[in-house]
Amino acid sequence: MKPGSSSKLDTIVAGARRSAEARERNYRDQALKIYPWICGRCAREFTRANLRELTVHHRDHNHNNNPVDGSNWELLCLYCHDNEHQRHMEAASIGSSPQSGEPVATHSPFADLKALLSKKS
Repeated sequence: MKPGSSSKLDTIVAGARRSAEARERNYRDQALKIYPWICGRCAREFTRANLRELTVHHRDHNHNNNPVDGSNWELLCLYCHDNEHQRHMEAASIGSSPQSGEPVATHSPFADLKALLSKKS
């Protein structure tokens, strides 16, 4: 590595981090104004005291897609947000995604329920 190139890289990385943090603050502030302070999955309600536990989730998982109408955002608590990203990673690892319309689970426990109930009648 050339002398001084490390500090140039550090400057670039620091600038990128500042830019990402500013962008995040901007869309978070917008989302908190648009949506009620309730987790979109577990319906937990938030107040100013615990608002830091409410996150903005990008539905398409693209953090640069921030339309001003908030159509790509949903507010999720920390736990549901982590769960959503874990589900997305697991679906990607098996070659499917929750947004693709393909079922992620392959087992359908109630598939023959109608036939079983009609036999008993």
